[in-house]
Amino acid sequence: MKGISHLTFIVRDLDRMAMLLCEGLGAREVYDSAQRNFSLSREKFFLLGDTWLAAMQGEPPAERSYQHVAFAVSEADLPLYRARLEALGVEIRPPRERVQGEGLSLYFYDFDNHLFELHTGTLEQRLERYGEGR
Repeated sequence: MKGISHLTFIVRDLDRMAMLLCEGLGAREVYDSAQRNFSLSREKFFLLGDTWLAAMQGEPPAERSYQHVAFAVSEADLPLYRARLEALGVEIRPPRERVQGEGLSLYFYDFDNHLFELHTGTLEQRLERYGEGR
C-alpha cells in the first residue's frame, strides 16, 4: 500500500465545486470530461498540493455528518482560508472542543453536505498531547 490515490466527491454542480476548490482552497483544475465521460458521469479533476481530488456530477449525500476530509495548513494561513471561504458563502462550523496542543481547525460544509477541515496540527503532535492525558 502506498497511500491514498485520490478522493472523489459527488456534487450537483461541478462548476460550483470548482470555484470552492480553486478560489477557496487554492486547488488547480487539471481535467474536465465535458462531453467525453469515461466514468459514471461528468467529472473534473483537481490538484490541491500533491493531492488528486475528483468531483463527479451526481446526487450528493442527503444528510450532513461528521465524516470529513482534513487538509493540512499552516496556522498563519488559517485566517486567509476563512476569509476566502466566507466570501464564497460556505457554512463554517464552530470548532469542536479541543485540548491545548492538538492544533487548530476550521470546519466547513461545501454546497453538497460534504464536511471539510483545515487543520494546523500533525498526528505526532496529537499523539504526544493525548499521551499527556487531560
